[in-house]
Amino acid sequence: MREKTLERKLVEAVKAMGGIAPKFVSPGFDGMPDRLVLLPFGRIGFVEVKRHGEKVRPLQEARHGMLRRLGFKVYVIDSIEQIGGVVRDIQSS
Repeated sequence: MREKTLERKLVEAVKAMGGIAPKFVSPGFDGMPDRLVLLPFGRIGFVEVKRHGEKVRPLQEARHGMLRRLGFKVYVIDSIEQIGGVVRDIQSS
């Protein structure tokens, strides 16, 4: 499945839960996750979307680690089946 298709499915799932998942663009700060997931009641998570089987780059790993050390949830998904679990985890945090 194409990354773009998977991203669209993520956005749809988040919207169905009353949230938004804007594309996260950070000029001058490469390696940040693709989507910022914002759910009701102040729930937030970052999601990196990859094609099936594709791995994150070293810079992305470093950025994900930085965000996690700051206390944020960061997820990497590469299949539609992962979307529900990720969104539920963000919602319950």
